[in-house]
Amino acid sequence: MAAPRTVDGVEAENTEISLTLSNSSSEDTKRPQFGTRFLTDPRQVFQHNAWDNVEWTEEQEEAAKKKVSENNQPLPLEKQEEYNSRASEYWNEFYTIHENRFFKDRHWLFTEFPELAPQRNLNHESQPNNSAVDSSHQDGCEQKQCRDFAALSGDNCAFPGSSATYRILEVGCGVGNTVFPILKTNNDPGLFVYCCDFSSTAVELVKTNPEYDLNRCFAFVHDLSDVEASFPIPDGSLDVIVLIFVLSALHPDQMQASISRLAGLLKPGGVMLLRDYGRYDMAQLRFKKGRCLSENFYVRGDGTRVYFFTQDELHELFAEAGLEKVQNLVDRRLQVNRGKQLTMYRVWIQCKYRKPC
Repeated sequence: MAAPRTVDGVEAENTEISLTLSNSSSEDTKRPQFGTRFLTDPRQVFQHNAWDNVEWTEEQEEAAKKKVSENNQPLPLEKQEEYNSRASEYWNEFYTIHENRFFKDRHWLFTEFPELAPQRNLNHESQPNNSAVDSSHQDGCEQKQCRDFAALSGDNCAFPGSSATYRILEVGCGVGNTVFPILKTNNDPGLFVYCCDFSSTAVELVKTNPEYDLNRCFAFVHDLSDVEASFPIPDGSLDVIVLIFVLSALHPDQMQASISRLAGLLKPGGVMLLRDYGRYDMAQLRFKKGRCLSENFYVRGDGTRVYFFTQDELHELFAEAGLEKVQNLVDRRLQVNRGKQLTMYRVWIQCKYRKPC
């Protein structure tokens, strides 16, 4: 399934400054902030393009809830089914129109997801609140992997990247906003990156990119919602799975089975990384009546769909798939258009969940 690139003209994942994330759970220790821009004087709001860790007032949250409730009038079932059955068609049209003109490197990628960077086995001091898998845990998992995969030899290893020592899969790769920064930044000779998308047009754009290297990468078409569809890699073979603004494009009824299927591809100790739309994000509040498919699930003007999550919903999906929480954070960001003197409140959720050894 393709990762949504725009919502009502707003490129959600093209933020080029470091992210600041706040944990909504009072039981968890608050994570040290990556961001440095905090709005202390409202009169200075237009001094920067974005402000970190923006707290909402009770009035603001109530207004958001009211707006969502007013627009919560689902389309007829036959119309919902049409958008579901024609999903691949809508995404192919999207990439045919836009091609790679909206490609942006995700500059926050390696700050938030050090698991994708060259130095994977970071020491504990460089991992506040276990934001990456600690080395002692990973060493134990690797020993178990050696035992579990001792039988994989000969013809059984004949899959793309079978000789790699560290394998990453991005689901919903689009035109390569995540894949190519990984390939350019991570020069680990044992690295192999898989990437798939619902849209055959998007995958073709990845394959024709000059940075695409068959020795280090394999792109393929895959429908995440089809849990019977096979992957070109065996179960238990991946170190990292990346889901960036992609799970939200699935029908809510398909999410659990899809996450559980992906969890089966992870090695013991492997991690699933997610960044997606949070409840009451500006994009959700901008939807007009007649665009709601079901509660918190909408269709855009181009036929592509988007869901807006809570942290608890995502935790339930990952936990049901047998994964353990490493991180589940909400990012509340105030973006500013200084030219038009406009403010935009964004809400995103970031998760890391690990497969037990």
